Amino acid sequence: MTKTIKVALAGAGAFGIKHLDGIRLIPGVEVVSLISRDIEKTRDIAARYGIAHVTTELEESLALPEVDAVILCTPTQLHAEQALACLRAGKHVQVEIPLADSLSGAEAVVEQARVSGLVAMCGHTRRFNPSHQYVQQQVQSGRFKLQQMDVQTHFFRRSNINALGEARSWTDHLLWHHAAHTVDLFAYQSGGEIVQANALQGPIHPELGIAMDMSIQLKSSSGAICTLSLSFNNDGPLGTYFRYIGDSATYLARYDDLYTGKEEKIDVSQVDVSMNGIELQDREFFAAIRDGREPNSSVAKVLPCYRILHQLEQQLGQQ
Repeated sequence: MTKTIKVALAGAGAFGIKHLDGIRLIPGVEVVSLISRDIEKTRDIAARYGIAHVTTELEESLALPEVDAVILCTPTQLHAEQALACLRAGKHVQVEIPLADSLSGAEAVVEQARVSGLVAMCGHTRRFNPSHQYVQQQVQSGRFKLQQMDVQTHFFRRSNINALGEARSWTDHLLWHHAAHTVDLFAYQSGGEIVQANALQGPIHPELGIAMDMSIQLKSSSGAICTLSLSFNNDGPLGTYFRYIGDSATYLARYDDLYTGKEEKIDVSQVDVSMNGIELQDREFFAAIRDGREPNSSVAKVLPCYRILHQLEQQLGQQ
């Protein structure tokens, strides 16, 4: 494909805006349709980004013949259903993490992608952050072997609000959303398959109906182990902090930034063409469409993560 790739973006919330900002920096790509619940707010955002078509219905955008691909930044519970609709409409699709909120949903998307032959990718951004890419390069070159990953994913969230402090129409989830980042990344960086997984969770919030605290342990076939702490109760900085402990070094990763175990900053500015993980994720999606190839973090490649999440959900249900 050499022509401009025309994109519909569904979900003009905090993460949708991050994608719009990233796509602005990618040549040969144009967002031509914006879909979101609040039509007036969506019109305002569309005007800011020069997007001509605005709607509240995904089906309306899928009917546009000029649309080549769709990026879904919609509520978790809609991801699988909407990804299937995009593929059945003949559109390439990138689904923000998580791919689905059930293993059956994830498997259905993977199968539909296989049948359609279209590019179907999930937004496992940690594969693309320059900090984690740097570690992956060290692993692939043989200079670093992961022995342990210690991860903290902490937020302060007592109500349904997004990263912009705006009300959400859906409930976030520590296991199916936030743990998905680390479960996939651990397998990716360890170079093996997850062969053991255990989980514990704290009390269920009486209004939100979800656990506000969770602890997960993982073991890779490589021998590496991972400890993941997740909380919506942390009164402090928001986000995820990774400590990689290996045979030759210790790395501390905070989104796109990387430090040694002694808090010395590592220059990762030359790892890729940008320091923005979301932009790099989108670049991979569009490059895969142009090249007619499977992208890094294709739905098929991340499916093992969702098998582990399903296993952990079953464990938690028995506790």
